[in-house]
Amino acid sequence: MRVPEPQNIQQCSLRTVIFLVTCCIIIIMAPLLPEITDDNVRDLTDKIRKAIAGTGCGGVVIGLSGGIDSAVVAKLCVNAIGAEKVMCVFMPSRVTSAEDYQITLNLCKNWGTEYRILDVQPAVDSLSAILTATTKTPLDRGNIIARCRMIVLYNLAKKFSRIVMGTSNESEMMIGYFTKFGDGACDMSPLSGIYKTQVRQIAKIIGIPEKIIKKKPSAGLWEGQTDEEEIGITYDTMDPVLHLMASGRTDAEISEITGTSAGIIASVRSKVKSTEHKRLPPICP
Repeated sequence: MRVPEPQNIQQCSLRTVIFLVTCCIIIIMAPLLPEITDDNVRDLTDKIRKAIAGTGCGGVVIGLSGGIDSAVVAKLCVNAIGAEKVMCVFMPSRVTSAEDYQITLNLCKNWGTEYRILDVQPAVDSLSAILTATTKTPLDRGNIIARCRMIVLYNLAKKFSRIVMGTSNESEMMIGYFTKFGDGACDMSPLSGIYKTQVRQIAKIIGIPEKIIKKKPSAGLWEGQTDEEEIGITYDTMDPVLHLMASGRTDAEISEITGTSAGIIASVRSKVKSTEHKRLPPICP
């Protein structure tokens, strides 16, 4: 048997080291979440078009809030089926800002979609009085607002033979950050499987204004409310954690890959587990 010369052994070892270092660099540089491409957006738009056509409906109804998620869903629908089949509904409450009104109005003018304004505050006040929900219980009132808005959307959908498009993204759905039978209710959910940080990428590709993309995410259910403050973690930190959880990674592996602390990862996993009932169909004993 021919014994390798020392020089060959050194060259072989060097090549092995270079290969391993290269692999490490690739792993470090690789995004923790898949990057959204133009092809991905075209594919999503085509799927939306086919799915809507399959329902036999006359178009879609979307609750347009002034935030990025609803803006992205609305523009995807415009691209998929045409502006004339997209009805955007702005449903302000007492805590809705004038800026959100102007944002939604301008979007619909630019896209050429139907734009309706329906104030849900009278209905919210009536239900809050019956259910003794006060400003001291903002979550109660927030859930009432979300459910009143969904009543409006389904009422319009029924009247005009349309379907309700959901605007929740995968990040919100995984941690249960939505109101059951409120903003979580819909006939079609185009942002399922798409994390918040990926929604921002789609927004840039389809031409959503930068002002909306950079706006702090908020459900707008009470004064000063923001998503990330309420959740206790930024989407930039949370999304890779959620993606790796969905891929079956352990907390230790997620911590090693992302550099996120074990405590934060445990908190995110707890949110996912405790809100599972919100993602499941009704229990049939």
